[in-house]
Amino acid sequence: MKNLFAAILLVLFFASCSTSDSSKENVKLINNYIDAVENLDFDAMDDILDDNYVGIGPSRNDSVNKDQAIMNWKNNVENLYEKISYSKSQNIAVKTDQGEWVSNWADLTIVYKDNKKEISILSNSIYLIKNGKILKSLTFYNEADALEQLGYVFINPEDL
Repeated sequence: MKNLFAAILLVLFFASCSTSDSSKENVKLINNYIDAVENLDFDAMDDILDDNYVGIGPSRNDSVNKDQAIMNWKNNVENLYEKISYSKSQNIAVKTDQGEWVSNWADLTIVYKDNKKEISILSNSIYLIKNGKILKSLTFYNEADALEQLGYVFINPEDL
């Protein structure tokens, strides 16, 4: 009986050490991508995004491929952003019939270049991982909140 108990413990131990569960690797991949964004490391972004990458959001009709996504980050850094940082960032990995996903919730802080204005937005990005690369991302945040923090005012045209 002792041997059976020891054998069961050994099987459970080795099963828990199994590398077949890629959730930890997927979360690590997303953490590496977040580091690349914060450090403005475009080469790392290029390595992490799949060649067939599609990024969607924050608006319904926003969609970019890999080259466009990296070009957008470069353009934002050259013209708009001085610094980007993630705080309170949390990841959760999940497997579905459609694939392996990691969801990242974060309080994202962006400091703008010219006016040094700083905004903070709550952001959710959901990443589809395939073969150790990000194949797709869906990003959600309140664009109106970001614009209001920058000083924009929204006016209903009927009130003009």
